[in-house]
Amino acid sequence: MKLLLRSEELVLLAVFHLEDNAYGVTVRRFLMKETGQRFSYAAIYEPLDRLTSQGFLKAEDGRQTKERGGRRRRMFRLSEKGRLALAELQKVNEALWDGVPDLAVQR
Repeated sequence: MKLLLRSEELVLLAVFHLEDNAYGVTVRRFLMKETGQRFSYAAIYEPLDRLTSQGFLKAEDGRQTKERGGRRRRMFRLSEKGRLALAELQKVNEALWDGVPDLAVQR
């Protein structure tokens, strides 16, 4: 398995959690809320585009909205390949963290 970049992993996880409401702005908001870090739009849209072109995500245009001047949102959802990649990343992370003591505990 080709390991994904951490930014790609975070974006895939955000799309997984957002389900039918995953588009660039909501992915960015979700990640900023969950990580406490600020993300530029490019830090979100570049991985979204890359993950879509590699088949980890599927993208489709949503409905037009008046708030967006009639433009459509590009909605994302996890593909089967994306779901399998997350499952593999979960296994790798669990294996790497196995045996590591609680680092938050003061010594």
